[in-house]
Amino acid sequence: MKLPGPDHPITITANPKRIRVSAGGVVIADTTHALTLKEASYPAVQYVPREDANLALMERTERVTHCPYKGDANYFSIKANGKMLENSIWTYETPFPAMAGITGHLAFYPDKVKIEEVA
Repeated sequence: MKLPGPDHPITITANPKRIRVSAGGVVIADTTHALTLKEASYPAVQYVPREDANLALMERTERVTHCPYKGDANYFSIKANGKMLENSIWTYETPFPAMAGITGHLAFYPDKVKIEEVA
């Protein structure tokens, strides 16, 4: 386990805007409680609370990856409009203590779904 620091900063902040995630015109998640995670030089990621996502459209996969800063990530595919978007969501169900804020949240690959800020 590595801790964020000056050489690899990670911040988690509340996003004051409404975030909507969709695939093929189907809304997967809609929230005013997203968290924005900024990690080093990577693009910012929106983490959406599970309760603001349509879990009926998601199917857990066997994929698991490891981040030395956040822990083990589990993945879900999205079933929308007759299409399966494989491993398009990741979540840290038991993140390392420094990243506890993202527990219970889902993140989406922007090349697989549409992530937009809604007025």
